[in-house]
Amino acid sequence: MIEETETIDEFLARHASDVEEALRKAAATEIMPRFRQLAAHEIDQKSGPHDLVTDADRNAERYLTEVLGALLPGSVVVGEEAVHADPVTYEAIRGDAPVWIVDPVDGTRQFVQGDEGFCTLVALARRGVVLASWTYAPARDQLATAVRGAGAFLDGQRLSAGAPDPRRDLTVATSHPDYTTDEQKRALLALRTDGVAPRPCGSAGLEYLAVARGALDATAFSWEAAWDHAAGLLLVEEAGGAHLTLTGEPFTVTGGNTLPFTAARDRATAHRVADLLAGGRG
Repeated sequence: MIEETETIDEFLARHASDVEEALRKAAATEIMPRFRQLAAHEIDQKSGPHDLVTDADRNAERYLTEVLGALLPGSVVVGEEAVHADPVTYEAIRGDAPVWIVDPVDGTRQFVQGDEGFCTLVALARRGVVLASWTYAPARDQLATAVRGAGAFLDGQRLSAGAPDPRRDLTVATSHPDYTTDEQKRALLALRTDGVAPRPCGSAGLEYLAVARGALDATAFSWEAAWDHAAGLLLVEEAGGAHLTLTGEPFTVTGGNTLPFTAARDRATAHRVADLLAGGRG
């Protein structure tokens, strides 16, 4: 097992391209052949009609679990579909071993609908700290990567989130109110105010990429499943952005966050959105 963070840095220097290759192969063999080709028997519901899983999700996660685990001996994999089958496996995020956090198809609803707005998310974390991330949108052939302290990149070009244009309303992608508690609904409704233009979110991973690119000013999300957020939050951080929960602390993948929380292009915008959310929550 890897013993020091420096050794993980060495691992990333040697094997980042292998992780990228694994994402591309998972997409090429398990995801894209099913895109706009799904049969009814390849789609199932989990918690309800808006929480879908497909054979692409399951098979891509199995492939990534095998390859990533072999790349880094002593690591563990926490994948969305494996946790659905056995929730206890989520606890590995809080352990000492390096953890691969995997969402094989982020935006499954869009994938099922034949929309290009989905991606595969992988993050490498240890003791609650996200060290590296990969966001791959195969239908758009876009790959975004980030390594803690080394920047964020999209297809090899460095990302800089910048600051919002003060002459324009803030654009904020938000959780859908139908999937929130009453308290969270009140918080999100507070974004319907002068100077802010909220809209429903799509794939969380692609919304984070939009923030890192400066194409979206902020997000406001009401759930904390690590596979949806780990990769994108590091991407935003390394592009110069910030994320805050309603307590004013950064979001942590180990859980216990006060929700909703925000990720934004810069710290001032994160504070502005978090203050609005806190005021609405009461």
